[in-house]
Amino acid sequence: MSEYIEEVNDGNFEQLVLQSNRPVLVDFWAQWCGPCRMLAPIVESLAKQYAGNAQVVKLNVDDNPSAVQRYRIQAIPTLVLFQNGEEKDRMIGVTTKAAIARTIDAHLGAASN
Repeated sequence: MSEYIEEVNDGNFEQLVLQSNRPVLVDFWAQWCGPCRMLAPIVESLAKQYAGNAQVVKLNVDDNPSAVQRYRIQAIPTLVLFQNGEEKDRMIGVTTKAAIARTIDAHLGAASN
C-alpha cells in the first residue's frame, strides 16, 4: 500500500469505514485481477488528491469474505463510496479518474452543506 491508502479488512472495516467522519472510497480488489491492477494507479492518484478531505482504502476480496458478502460484491474491481456509515455510490469495473472524482466531489459537497 501507499502512504495515502490504507488496507482494511473484516476486522477493522466498521471502525475505519463506517465510523469515519469523512467520505470513504473502498476499492474492493484482488491480486489476481487484471482490471484491479489497471485501476490501482488511478485509485492511488485519487487518494493523494483527496488526502485530508476523503479517505481511500482497499479491501482484498479473497481475504475478507464478510465484507464481500455484506455489501454484495459480485464483480471486481468495485469502488463503493461510504459516508456516515452508509453506502452512497458504487462503481463497478475500470472507470476514469474524472468519473470517480465527480462522485467523491458530489459527496464532499453534500458533507459541507
